Amino acid sequence: MKPPPKLTVSEWADKERRLDSQSSSEPGRWHTSRAEYQRGMMDACCDSRNQEVVIMSAAQLGKSEVLLNIIGYHIDNDPSPILMVQPSLDMAQAFSKDRVAGGLLSSTPCLRDKVKSPRARDSGNTTLHKIFPGGAITLVGANSPSGLASRPIRLVLCDEVDRYPASAGAEGDPIQLARKRASTFWNRRIVMVSTPTNEGSSRIHDAFELSDKRRYYVPCPHCEHKQTLRWANVRWQDNDPDTAEYLCEECGALWSEADRRRAIKAGEWVAEAEFNGIAGFAISALYSPWMPLSDGVRDFLNVRKNPEQLRVWTNTYLGECWVDQGETVDEHNLMERVEDFGDKVPEEVVFLTAGVDVQDNRLEVQIIGWGRDDESWVIMHHVLYGDPSTPQLWTDLTTILFANYETHDGRELAVRATAVDSGGHYTNSVYQFCKTHAGRRVFAIKGVGGEGKPISGRPSKNNVARCPLFSIGVDTVKELIFARLRTEEVGAGYVHFSDILSEEWFRQLTAEKITTKFYRGYKKRIFQKVRPRNEALDCMVYAIAAYAIIGLNVNNLADRLEKQDNITVDMKKKPSQQIPFVKGKGKQGNFINSWR
Repeated sequence: MKPPPKLTVSEWADKERRLDSQSSSEPGRWHTSRAEYQRGMMDACCDSRNQEVVIMSAAQLGKSEVLLNIIGYHIDNDPSPILMVQPSLDMAQAFSKDRVAGGLLSSTPCLRDKVKSPRARDSGNTTLHKIFPGGAITLVGANSPSGLASRPIRLVLCDEVDRYPASAGAEGDPIQLARKRASTFWNRRIVMVSTPTNEGSSRIHDAFELSDKRRYYVPCPHCEHKQTLRWANVRWQDNDPDTAEYLCEECGALWSEADRRRAIKAGEWVAEAEFNGIAGFAISALYSPWMPLSDGVRDFLNVRKNPEQLRVWTNTYLGECWVDQGETVDEHNLMERVEDFGDKVPEEVVFLTAGVDVQDNRLEVQIIGWGRDDESWVIMHHVLYGDPSTPQLWTDLTTILFANYETHDGRELAVRATAVDSGGHYTNSVYQFCKTHAGRRVFAIKGVGGEGKPISGRPSKNNVARCPLFSIGVDTVKELIFARLRTEEVGAGYVHFSDILSEEWFRQLTAEKITTKFYRGYKKRIFQKVRPRNEALDCMVYAIAAYAIIGLNVNNLADRLEKQDNITVDMKKKPSQQIPFVKGKGKQGNFINSWR
């Protein structure tokens, strides 16, 4: 009958939690002091004043371990019905097997006997539902409306909320559905954790803005001035990451790596807004005890010229939302960048892909060349007029797709892959053409709207022609294109335009803008047409999709191409490496065109 000891989550973790070697790089007893900033996050989850806790964090700062400690604390010390929501059902199953059962329950002695194994007779437990004395924990996917229904819940844990779908089926926002489950408990608690994404559509950022906005202040080892760590104060010399140091904003002293770690251990959370029942925490990887500043600088130097990679770095390292520099792209600025490629392909191009848009009276095809670090060249855009239901128009298309294109350094390149849109016009004709030329990597595709979709999904043959059909996340590709079109420095991610492209082509390329709208109460970024014609943009989307489908590593190809300058590949001795439609002549051309 003795009541459980009065412990906070961090005190329980320091006393009881153990880490195993499979889920942690530092197995053994848990020490909150190893990452002192986690103490405030965990203890807020057992503070009766906080109905909601929001953690907006960079990647690899221990967010998952914080959630596991909260789960372990409630199983052992404060039994309650618990719901954990992962972005998808597959992720919920993986988290349950690898982190809850495999990491938390099996390695922490006080929890082993409280949750029976699903394999035990009459345990009543499954992978996604585990019963313990006084409560149970259920793991669900945010894409499963049935998992978010029924069962009253006191503690709701929402992990990686910025990866949640916009709606759980047709029933609305997954977080709101989960929140309703806890409405009958006076001591309910909602915990939301995530790395942020884009400003304007980030759930975790919006939730943090409604909180008391706590940030981690650390004292300077030299002047003891308390401050938050900011990327603007990181210094290094001559592009050398190993010289990275932190500059105190008060006294100007440079901190060594040891100084930074000591400062983090002595830090404290300070609220910057009035408390209204929501405790919010925001933290970047600058506070990581596991990642030195030099690693952050090295990653930054590698991605700073590539907008989409810089976006990921901003989200995952700085723990901040990415702010687009502009929601539209000016076609006049792009037209000023046209270049004279001559009658040949620029020598920097390693391989070609093509995108084909199908209309009622024509086919439009665009060929793009790809170079190191995804630098690209729009080689040409052809419009073939005719009836897509007749063979002649498709024969004209093969003339363009299966030709060899000579580079300025004497290589001959063929189009490596082609994506043909099947979503609306002459679908059966597209299927037949793609099936006939499948050996030449001609793929039928269908665009799928919505944020967070992968560029290319697995092919399906669930159609009349039994043709492999690839789903393409068109909004994801368009976000990528907009980021690259705003890149103004030649190099990684930069897009070159041939001077044979017309003014109308540039108007079509910039025919859409990004807008943020509210749908069923939540924000959604959508692409909206500002002009009726957008075939140039669609063709570029399809050419990038073809690149994604074949999954080539352009940097590896470029490296191998450079090493093969003086090597002649004997095509007769290596028939398995030949591609039937390639007729390369040069040494480099033979190598790159025969590579699989």
